Amino acid sequence: MGADGSQIGIVATQDALRQAQELDLDLVEVAPQATPPVARIMDYGKFKYDRDIRQKEARKKQARIEVKEIKFRPKIDPHDYATKKGHVERFLRAGARVKVTIMFRGREMARTELGRKILDRLVADLADSAVVEATPKQDGRNMVMVIAPTKRPQEKAKPVQPAADSAAADAAPQEVAAPQEVGAAQEVGAAPPQEA
Repeated sequence: MGADGSQIGIVATQDALRQAQELDLDLVEVAPQATPPVARIMDYGKFKYDRDIRQKEARKKQARIEVKEIKFRPKIDPHDYATKKGHVERFLRAGARVKVTIMFRGREMARTELGRKILDRLVADLADSAVVEATPKQDGRNMVMVIAPTKRPQEKAKPVQPAADSAAADAAPQEVAAPQEVGAAQEVGAAPPQEA
């Protein structure tokens, strides 16, 4: 094939190389399995550059799913549990999957049901915002579970105004409207108010 994509036909290798050198281009073998092999005259450096640009654009458009990890212990304090649950909620709102790990030490291995209770409690607390992707599994001294958000995060959502700001915004147009009505009445032909 020629540089412009036209079919040249069956040409000897030496003739094809000579034609490519005359055009200051490269001879690239496109289909080596075909009989006879198919080659193309092209600028191979430009071809590689364009291919890399296309691949980079494709990678940008891919959605990368991030997996965050949070670790619990079987004997966790209620306040610590609430703090770590808040971290899990934040990760889920960001659209990341969360790997929840319960770490057991020593004699805690005999009471793995305590870790299972913590995972079940976490799933129940996050039932509206998360779904279990991988059920809890014992992995050596750890029990691991993966949860994912139920819906995708909204891209740059508009901030919602607090109730106090919206009430002030509603009151502002009414205050501005009242003087305009008085001014309009004066322009129409009403006599200006006289002072005594």
